Amino acid sequence: MTPERIDGKAEAAAQEFSLHGPETILVAEDDPMFRRILQRWLESWGFGVVIAEDGKRAWEILRQDNPPQLLILDWVMPGIDGLELCRRTRAARCGPYQYILLVTARDRTPDVVRGLEAGADDYLTKPFDKAELHARLRVGRRILTLERNLISAQEKLRFQATHDALTGLWNRGALFDLLHNEIERTLRTHSSMGVLMLDVDHFKPVNDTYGHLAGDAALHEMAQRIQRATRPYDTVGRYGGEEFLVILPTCDREQTANSAERIRAAIEAAPFTVAEKEISLTVSIGATVVAELAMSETEILSLSDMALYQAKSEGRNRTVLCTSFGNE
Repeated sequence: MTPERIDGKAEAAAQEFSLHGPETILVAEDDPMFRRILQRWLESWGFGVVIAEDGKRAWEILRQDNPPQLLILDWVMPGIDGLELCRRTRAARCGPYQYILLVTARDRTPDVVRGLEAGADDYLTKPFDKAELHARLRVGRRILTLERNLISAQEKLRFQATHDALTGLWNRGALFDLLHNEIERTLRTHSSMGVLMLDVDHFKPVNDTYGHLAGDAALHEMAQRIQRATRPYDTVGRYGGEEFLVILPTCDREQTANSAERIRAAIEAAPFTVAEKEISLTVSIGATVVAELAMSETEILSLSDMALYQAKSEGRNRTVLCTSFGNE
């Protein structure tokens, strides 16, 4: 074991590294003295440390929920060695990437190749310098940060592709997919479902009088009220313009009618603040109930739209419930 050596630049790097907050590292090492030294170094750099005294314990930790993403694995350990841990970790990967630093006294080129081919990202030969270890961990952390940023960007793109930018609700395309899935589930479970199509009454004068930005603010508040009036597992989306769609799993006629009335009352209950003025808004709702009847998304939406048209023609601010057997 070499003495602890670290120059001024490495010390500065350690301080900079710790500004990013602690990371958790799994240290799998059967040598008690080496474990203590590693733990002291890592904690001084701001890492959280999880210790495994052998490969078997390390594998138990790696199989738990949210295991560490940075791993320092000793090659030679009882039970399961570091090489086998690398292989198992790569074969079982089902979450975020795990960066593996394999440490060993073996320094021959064939051994290095074996370690990297088993799944290690980096290879460090004992005894090693403290500053070199820290530098290699910085590389690992940088790679994991890049992966997290990539995942975050992908999730953002996925959200943008399926959600309405103004209200944050599901968009029209996603609603068709979700409605299709719910139809299949309803048929499979021999249950029922309700679909509500909502349209804001007399909304054009809001845009004409107060401007489109004020109208957008009103639609955003409208979306929030609809969500608050529905169950957590109901689907709420913006169908287009000032129209919204609500999918109600496992709802019969009475439950669908009650849900529609709850939403309608929540919209009517309090005025909306638009351009620093309070205005009253209402919605008309066309409701459809599907119960063990094979219907397409287009057919269900068509029935809901006809019911909505009837609600509008009968004076607005009301619900018309429609099934394939007629209207209420």
